[in-house]
Amino acid sequence: MQSSTAPGAFVQRFLRNPARVGTPAATSAAVSRQMAAPIPEHGDPLVVELGAGTGAVTEWIQQRLGGRGHHLAIEIDPVFAGLLRERYPTVDVAEADASRLPALLAERGLGAADVVVSALPWTLLPDEQARGILAAVAASMAPHGAFTTITLSMGSRMPGARRFRDALGVTFEEVTQSRTFWRNPPPAFVYEAHRPRQRPASPHS
Repeated sequence: MQSSTAPGAFVQRFLRNPARVGTPAATSAAVSRQMAAPIPEHGDPLVVELGAGTGAVTEWIQQRLGGRGHHLAIEIDPVFAGLLRERYPTVDVAEADASRLPALLAERGLGAADVVVSALPWTLLPDEQARGILAAVAASMAPHGAFTTITLSMGSRMPGARRFRDALGVTFEEVTQSRTFWRNPPPAFVYEAHRPRQRPASPHS
């Protein structure tokens, strides 16, 4: 169950720093389920979550894992990170910038990620920062890994959105787009990418 303080905290953090949070409402269940879909049903996968917020997608990742594997949730906002630790004590929460993903995996002695799920506000990030995070993601993924990320449909025709889509194509060999989820506040779709073009980083690099 979501903490009663989570929705209020989400709005408050959005008003304080909209560029960091990206949207005033948490991701819907339908979009969260779509983002978590590539997590394998068997084995002990390593799943990385970027921009975990108050845990809307975290909940679906946990359901998909069912106690298996390792779930690393990266959240730069200290209030959100604290809420995540309170709500999901079994999740490995790192209060850090997503660009530090390779280092965070190395510090924990973890290997390459099987799935990376992101709710970062890509189109609000400077191009250089967005490309840097995508490079960190690709360098941290296994060759068979999958990357999913939410994108707001209302901004899909903006230059920043087109540049992000181009960056995905440069970073991954295969990129697909889901249908639009009109009931997500605001409407959104999910990119799913496979076969990162960079080699996975060594866990001890």
